[in-house]
Amino acid sequence: MNGFKTIVLMITLTVMLVAIGGLLGGRTGMTFALIIAFGLNFFSYWFSDRIVLRMYKAKQVSEAEKPELYSIVRRLAQRAGLPMPKVYIINEDQPNAFATGRNPEHGAVAVTSGIISILTLEELEGVIAHELTHIKHRDILVGSIAATIAGAISYVAQMAQWAMIFGGGDDDDGNPIVAIVMMIVAPIAALLVQMAISRSREYGADKGGASISGNPLYLANALKKLHVASQQIPMRANPATSHMFIVNPLKSGIVARLFSTHPPIEERIRRLESMAYRR
Repeated sequence: MNGFKTIVLMITLTVMLVAIGGLLGGRTGMTFALIIAFGLNFFSYWFSDRIVLRMYKAKQVSEAEKPELYSIVRRLAQRAGLPMPKVYIINEDQPNAFATGRNPEHGAVAVTSGIISILTLEELEGVIAHELTHIKHRDILVGSIAATIAGAISYVAQMAQWAMIFGGGDDDDGNPIVAIVMMIVAPIAALLVQMAISRSREYGADKGGASISGNPLYLANALKKLHVASQQIPMRANPATSHMFIVNPLKSGIVARLFSTHPPIEERIRRLESMAYRR
């Protein structure tokens, strides 16, 4: 169901791009915006793993350095039918984790030092299984495509704004009010659809992680601890990468939660517990 929902949302983004491009930027403007957006996201897709890992000063560890963590990742990767990903440690007190890599062959799992100290081994299994599911589902690719289309929509809207300011535009018969509304609404709508895709992927990773670990309560219990700790222990996280973490590393108010790429933690836990009790 999550896969179908993602496809529908991706199609929605594409239709939005074509519509706003035709209405505001014309064919030339839309083509130019697409070239820029795809160029930026092509670079991000191929090098995002290195960039993010360096951003958080993640250190790759061997089995000799972290035998329990390495063993968990290897066992769950084998169970999921994945190549062994690289394992990284981030020297942060906040318990958190993320996965990166453009495909399963280049997968990496990064966990903070705080998550190792606060979770039981079973709860850590639940978290690792969640991250491995992101790798298995190629969520980095999905996120990159969604960002590409959403970025293109923003570029087209911005170009249309400049065109109106300087009196440009090929369609003199167009409705300026409609154009202004589209310039404001389209980027916001694209952001909301992009958020919906991210949330859908998180639900999918929760479900897949529960299956790989063998017990949904492993992850459910981990999420309870991680949510509380993430609000109490600060982390030097970049807002542009906060969506990658298993729980939002940034403190969030009511408005921020409405526009969060992470689903409500209570709903994630409820779904996982429901899976456990149906067994």
